[in-house]
Amino acid sequence: MTRTTPSTPIGVAVSTVIFRLRREADDARIELPLVRRTRDPHEGQWALPGGWVDPAENLEATASRTLAETTGLSPSYLEQLYAFGDLGRSPGRVVSIVYWALVREDVTQATEQHNVAWFDATALPALAFDHNHIVDYALWRLRNKVGYSRIAHGFLPDRFTLAELREVYEAILGRRLDPANFRRQVEGSDTLIPTDDFRTGSHRPARLYRYNQDVELADRGPLPQ
Repeated sequence: MTRTTPSTPIGVAVSTVIFRLRREADDARIELPLVRRTRDPHEGQWALPGGWVDPAENLEATASRTLAETTGLSPSYLEQLYAFGDLGRSPGRVVSIVYWALVREDVTQATEQHNVAWFDATALPALAFDHNHIVDYALWRLRNKVGYSRIAHGFLPDRFTLAELREVYEAILGRRLDPANFRRQVEGSDTLIPTDDFRTGSHRPARLYRYNQDVELADRGPLPQ
């Protein structure tokens, strides 16, 4: 079998789907930042943050750099998601290495820029390229991973209540969870350590928990953590 040299060079880009938890009153939802494109193709449409791979960088460094340049964000968790390279997904021939990331709510104010906005991850407009498909895949991965890892903790501060942790699970899964059953499950796991501190307010004081740092956010197998 003979191989021919492609007449059109293949471009390699990195994009990142970055999720945060947004709380409003008694509601919580998963959001992500999008960047409005300022040039063709798809000028004026929203797209995932990203950029071209620098030959002098490894892929994760490129993902971190382009994310900081376009949104000002530094994630609490970053993992390679998938490679998207279908024909016709972009003018020319472009393969995108996509990462997904988590940020905590207290670091997301850095994205208040004129061409960056946050959107409900489950109610997006028509995005540039195949980015709607990419977000759908990232949400699917997040929902699956929350069942067997402590990935939900990537949305939370160092100390949190069980109600706050349950709120993250509910936002990811899109359904309510029974508080008593949830408490039994997480207290029986090895992912949480109770502290001696409580959060006080209009309700009964709630104990604060912290992460068990000996347990990783997610098992990435033999990949570097």
